[in-house]
Amino acid sequence: MQEPAIELRNIDLSLGLEGARVHVLRDVSLAIPPGQATSITGPSGSGKSTLLMVMAGIERPNSGSVKINGVDISRMDEDALARFRGRHIGIVFQAFHLLPTMTALENVAIPLELSGRADAFERARQELSSVGLGGRLNHYPAQLSGGEQQRVAIARAMAPDPHILIADEPTGNLDDANGASIVDLLFALRRERNTTLVMVTHDTDLAAKCDHSIRIRSGQLDAAAPALAH
Repeated sequence: MQEPAIELRNIDLSLGLEGARVHVLRDVSLAIPPGQATSITGPSGSGKSTLLMVMAGIERPNSGSVKINGVDISRMDEDALARFRGRHIGIVFQAFHLLPTMTALENVAIPLELSGRADAFERARQELSSVGLGGRLNHYPAQLSGGEQQRVAIARAMAPDPHILIADEPTGNLDDANGASIVDLLFALRRERNTTLVMVTHDTDLAAKCDHSIRIRSGQLDAAAPALAH
């Protein structure tokens, strides 16, 4: 049986202090197959983005385990986790998170350079070309449209050739036309590279394009979530 790309077992997570503490995720267990697209949907405040950040190792659960391609990342220290995430997990956010004082090329290349890639700038050029921005390498984020900024963010996420791409409302800040273009790009990259794609979205049409859908309410998964093998 094929190893899940992402496996969560009995995840519990509370955030905040004392009286303001909120139980965000409650006994969440799921398995996401490799090479497929999975959507995470649910009402606002249901825990969708937090669940995604637990999968990426950005939020640490209070209890339970998180495995990426069979590796338990919940037991890693912060440095080991950062290295692992840099190699295996690409992340795209709704708000782009580009550095305004760096060009598109620098935004993609600098993380690669910091991770020790000698070919960082050449790789960044290739990746920006692959998302249709070969002619915009030296433009700063303020000189790019929202759709172009999200393409830079996708190029940055895909440049290390990760096994898993995690996207948190990737079309949330875009108009319909740009949003549709970004969705097409994400699915094309997933097919070309056999990447596991996991997306949080409010868009039911986008969720329907995925191979699997996970719905979450009040920190708990609906029964239709991809089941774990026991």
